Order: sequence, then C-alpha cells, then structure tokens
Amino acid sequence: MEIYFSPEVITPHFQALNVVNSDDKAVGNIAFMFDEKKIYVYGILEEEGVGESFKDLVQPYLKGLAKAKPGLDIYACLYVGCEKITLGEEDEDKDK
Repeated sequence: MEIYFSPEVITPHFQALNVVNSDDKAVGNIAFMFDEKKIYVYGILEEEGVGESFKDLVQPYLKGLAKAKPGLDIYACLYVGCEKITLGEEDEDKDK
C-alpha cells in the first residue's frame, strides 16, 4: 500500500500532516514542531504493514526541512501500530 502526506495545518512553527493511503483514507498522522535549532517529530501510523513506507516517506521530508536551517537537531518519536520505529543510527543513539 502506498501512503502520502496530506497537510492539515502548516505554520512557520508547526506542521500537522495526515498520512493517507491511495484511497485518501487517513491511516495515521505526523506533527513537526520547530524551535531555533531543533525539530521535534511525533508520528503514529495505524497500519502495521506499511512501516518501511512510512520511514521512506518521513526521511526525505526531514532532510528537506533540515536543508532550510543547517545544523538543526532532529528529535523523532515515530510509531507504527504500537511499535516504535527509528529512522537511523543517530535516532537510536538519542534514545539511549
């Protein structure tokens, strides 16, 4: 199943996006909050079978946001079903 972001609210300090499938049915959501040198990300996806697609959608989006302000620290908390997922090694280090 393919998933996409569907914007709900976008401001200079906050973004709330629905995660929708190809039938335009909401299967989760994600929020990005911006501080001077930090991005906080919280997302949850209800469909357990699309965890890799969720990661593949979130990673380039975050990279694009980080290009706007170099040197940002990214703090992410992402869940697929009831299981926490990580985006990469740097995410795993921050969880310890």
